[in-house]
Amino acid sequence: MRALFGIRARHRWVHLVLGGALLMPYFLVGSIIVGASTHGPGILTSLPLSLLSFAVALPFAAVSALVPIARPLLVFGVRALCGSDPAALADGPARSRDARLRASAWYTLHLAAGGILSGMSLALPPFSVFLIVLPVFPGLRGTPYDAGGPLSTDWGVALAPLAGIAMLLGLAACSAAAGALLARLAPVLLGPTPADRLALAEQRAAELAVRNRLARELHDSVGHALSAVTLQAGAARRVLDVDREFVRQALTAIEETTRRTVDELDAVLGLLRQDDESATGAAGLGGDFTAPDLTALEGLLSRTGLKVAYSLDGDPAAVPELVSREAFRIVQEGLSNALRHGGSPTVTLQVAIAGGELEMVMENPLSGAAPVVRPGGGRGLRGIAERARLLGGCAASGPHDGVWRLSARFPLGGGR
Repeated sequence: MRALFGIRARHRWVHLVLGGALLMPYFLVGSIIVGASTHGPGILTSLPLSLLSFAVALPFAAVSALVPIARPLLVFGVRALCGSDPAALADGPARSRDARLRASAWYTLHLAAGGILSGMSLALPPFSVFLIVLPVFPGLRGTPYDAGGPLSTDWGVALAPLAGIAMLLGLAACSAAAGALLARLAPVLLGPTPADRLALAEQRAAELAVRNRLARELHDSVGHALSAVTLQAGAARRVLDVDREFVRQALTAIEETTRRTVDELDAVLGLLRQDDESATGAAGLGGDFTAPDLTALEGLLSRTGLKVAYSLDGDPAAVPELVSREAFRIVQEGLSNALRHGGSPTVTLQVAIAGGELEMVMENPLSGAAPVVRPGGGRGLRGIAERARLLGGCAASGPHDGVWRLSARFPLGGGR
């Protein structure tokens, strides 16, 4: 009884009746075509002509469902009423020819089954009720149904209620069977095609790349800021009683660093909170967030709290935006390592832009504990290598002649 009259069966019956309602405009076109070509009796009074109009209407329905936007509408109806697995159905318009043909086949099948079941739902229940109440109301026996048929006999009238109940059960069984068939075919005809799966995989890969990049931005900007603030606060504490001017400068630098870092943090977190589509569109860190580049390098060096011997060969404004941005983050991470692990607050930085390449070398004295990639953290050096590889270059770090050296080289064309 649940299979015939449960909530899922009722929802599927509604879905089929909606298919019958959607069939009506096409059936009207088919009846006009059939009526104009036959010049016979009315369509509604002739079962063969009605069936012919029904057959003529289905190709029009199939053609109308070939538009790409049809599939999302059909999927919405299936998810709401058919009880099919939502994950097995495709999202978005049908872009490939195969997907459009499948959606058209589903639409045609839905309207055909819905049209037949809607006709049965209109005709059978009234007649079934007539049969059920016929023994109770003898006056109903004077109808065309009892002219020479079973209802003209006493035994026919006695069995009429059983026949009426059997018709209602048969209608419910047909509805349940048709609904189950459509629910089974929905993932086949409205499920994702290989092209849909490929597009979804590409979208997810793009979103993952965006989020990985934003994670690197957070690590580099916030990690560097915390290291710089820690160093400046420690230096200010040591000279608090002897050099008030240095303390004032250190506090000002701490204030500027934290304010700038909070702004960057808010911007990056705002991108992470966006929905998937917006996050994909922010693959270049667009929107309101503007990542710093090599033109802001001198400001970074002045705020870091380290003594940096900086030499620049070439014009940083001529470096493509993406390369310039990644180079800035690499320098920032190198300074963070020097702040955390260096033996003295002295760093040497050389940046050369020539021959279609950008090369950077940063050195600082060792403290006996070189920077390493720590389990569960310390992803800075790994992030530097990832940034360089994405630009078609390379990066290396490690002890070299008594100092810790970080070097990176990549082509300027990596930003195009």
